[in-house]
Amino acid sequence: HAGDGKANQYFLRGFNLDHGTDFRTTVAGVPVNLPTHAHGQGYTDLNFLIPELVDQIRYRKGPYYADVGDFSSAGAAYLDYARKLDGTIGTLTYGSNKYGRGLLAGSPEVAGGNLLYALEWSHADGPWQVPENYQKLNGVLRYSQGSRNDGWSVTGMAYHGKWTSTDQVAKRAVDSGQIKRYGTLDPTTGGETHRYSLSADWARRGKDSQSQANVWALDYKLDLYSNFTYCAADFAATGTCDNGDQFRQSDRRRSGGFDARHTMFDRWGGFDVENTVGTDSRIDRIRPVGLYATTARQVTSTVREDDVDQRSFSLWAQNLTHWLPWFRTQAGLRADYYQFRVNSNVPQNSGTTSDNMLSPKFTAIFGPWRQSEVYANWGRGFHSNDARGTTIRVDPTNTATAVDPVKPLVRSTGYELGLRSKPLEGWQTTVAVWRLDLDSELLFIGDAGITEPSRPSKRYGVEWNNLWAVNSWLAFDADLSWSHARFSRSDPAGDYIPGAVTTTANLGATIDGIGPWFGAFRLRYFGPRPLVEDNTIKSSSTTLANMRVGYRFDRQTTLALDVFNLFDRKANDIEYWYESQLRNEAAAVNDRHFHPVESRTFRLTVSHRF
Repeated sequence: HAGDGKANQYFLRGFNLDHGTDFRTTVAGVPVNLPTHAHGQGYTDLNFLIPELVDQIRYRKGPYYADVGDFSSAGAAYLDYARKLDGTIGTLTYGSNKYGRGLLAGSPEVAGGNLLYALEWSHADGPWQVPENYQKLNGVLRYSQGSRNDGWSVTGMAYHGKWTSTDQVAKRAVDSGQIKRYGTLDPTTGGETHRYSLSADWARRGKDSQSQANVWALDYKLDLYSNFTYCAADFAATGTCDNGDQFRQSDRRRSGGFDARHTMFDRWGGFDVENTVGTDSRIDRIRPVGLYATTARQVTSTVREDDVDQRSFSLWAQNLTHWLPWFRTQAGLRADYYQFRVNSNVPQNSGTTSDNMLSPKFTAIFGPWRQSEVYANWGRGFHSNDARGTTIRVDPTNTATAVDPVKPLVRSTGYELGLRSKPLEGWQTTVAVWRLDLDSELLFIGDAGITEPSRPSKRYGVEWNNLWAVNSWLAFDADLSWSHARFSRSDPAGDYIPGAVTTTANLGATIDGIGPWFGAFRLRYFGPRPLVEDNTIKSSSTTLANMRVGYRFDRQTTLALDVFNLFDRKANDIEYWYESQLRNEAAAVNDRHFHPVESRTFRLTVSHRF
């Protein structure tokens, strides 16, 4: 909702996860979620990801796994890059709205191993009245020997992005003709970011064991300029809109960490068992994380500026036992310790806090019977809160106002019952009924661009996921979900959780292997969601279709046409309800604020393997 260079918003199991609060993501061994971030807890910016390099994705839902801790209550994804590519890849893309992308990647053999390299450049203006001018430069360099389970690698990644964003706009400004649908109420919002990382992993497979270790380091920077309320704060403070309500969120950090695990394959009392023990640790040194009032990207005052040291350490163990040919269990226990040290420009908000948490996990799996399994999951997890919230004592904008600090670690508890099956040749289907309870919800506050803890919450729902390979050239997939999300502590304001999507559908068809032609069609539906706690105001639904048609000239060269928003729907990426004030208004007004989806877009890509 604020330009292509900003992290996406994620939706899963009745959550508007904002930018990743309860969904953990790792790429090439480096965690992506950033704690105590300037824009939101667990900020997950995946703009540095190069899709052509990905050769493995491990995707999980729920807090049922001992090897993952913070930010994983709703789920987790582990993405890894290939160690060797099939030849050298050259890709060029040109599309609507001055979109361009180039990629060069290869993996020559060097000194008994493989040197994977990739360089990506892209530019996009989008349909916006003020061109986005998003410029991305991205690179990967990895040297590896052996395999992922018995070998080692060293990986460097570097990404830089810069853009001008069209933030969400007030509906009344569009309805009155003050701006057009793709217009802006502040042409100077946007941002600049970089992310540089270095990681190394090692694995060794023994006769009855598997050992793995990983170490990583990260240098990160973000300057994000936003303006969600336009003139409301400036009018309240000065009676004019000379400065406006733009603000800068700034983050400078260096982070590092490691994780290691050892799995032993054995037999106990005639039963096959796998016992795994592991540990991981992380430190973030943020110098500083700040919020500043700005006008046209020029700082006019400091709202808050903090230096933060955040440390975490965990130990975990997990046992998998095969009791019978049709029955196995997995039990785990995770222990986490966190320490937060904050040095604030408001001395009352400085301090040190710490917290720890034990998280037990248990899974029982019955089957297979006729290529079907039934499973039951139970587990406890957590998410950490922003370190600044754990030491806060006064409102940084008004030190006479006392503020209660938040709990450093917030408990989550998940339950799930599911069926995995292959009822027909080529058809894989999973049905799951789930529930997730959080001791404290994190809510996005639109006019400040921050998150704050709120009441406990309860979610439950049903998911149905399907993949059907009809034959060698045709496949269908369908993912359907329904969820119920409510605050579990009543309040006169209402019990609905703003932004929580009730129904989603993701449908697709893929054609490949019938001569030189290939193609795909995808349809995504997001149902209405409450925008306020009493559900009196809802967002509209969003249905988008994308299509790809391609032709292979030979085994080396392909040409593909992508069409995004195929039916040119005038839908919205995101909607909020909050108070804002335009320049020509005498007082602030509650209104719907939205960011429109891009109009129908064409992109033509030519790829060649050398």
